[in-house]
Amino acid sequence: MYLPRAFAETDLTQLDRLLQADPFITLVSMDADGAPIASQLPVLYRRDGDDILIEGHWARANPQSRHQGEALLLVHGPHAYVSPAWYPDKEAEARVPTWNYASAQLRGSLERFEDEVSLADLVSRLSDRFEAQVGSDWHFEPQREDHRVQLRGIVGFRFVPRRVDLKFKLSQNHPAANRESVIAHLQGQAREPSRSLATLMRERDARPGD
Repeated sequence: MYLPRAFAETDLTQLDRLLQADPFITLVSMDADGAPIASQLPVLYRRDGDDILIEGHWARANPQSRHQGEALLLVHGPHAYVSPAWYPDKEAEARVPTWNYASAQLRGSLERFEDEVSLADLVSRLSDRFEAQVGSDWHFEPQREDHRVQLRGIVGFRFVPRRVDLKFKLSQNHPAANRESVIAHLQGQAREPSRSLATLMRERDARPGD
């Protein structure tokens, strides 16, 4: 990740926040010929201090389901276009359009598993997590054959990162008046990610020492 110092975030609670808001990640690994392969997947995330575990599953037909070892996991946060016309400072005419965003790249080790007990536990926890999110109550029932047979079509994975890079590009390289103007314009946008980004910017500006 290209990570200028001004945009580097070191507080892992911000990773918690990103994955709570959007646990649909991109997982990148390499095949036997060294070619990259990527999958977009919902995941479960758990952190205890610096120890992080991310779990999910592939369709068995997905070639990536045969991968283990080194992998890159991309976390996608809110993002939005920023117009130079929003800047009130005297240098505004010399400034250019940009894009503000929050994201994370995690490098680490990928472990696959196929045993029925572990898969059943994973699917049960995934369904409980996302059913609650949409206000529904479907539940995986491992004692039911018609549920259990579906496990044959998936392969589970556990991902343990050894490096976490968080990039929060929130106009930190601009004077306060510019940041306030960007926040106001983003807050007024119809897109929810723009408003979420405005909230991140305002909270970061309010942090002690920032």
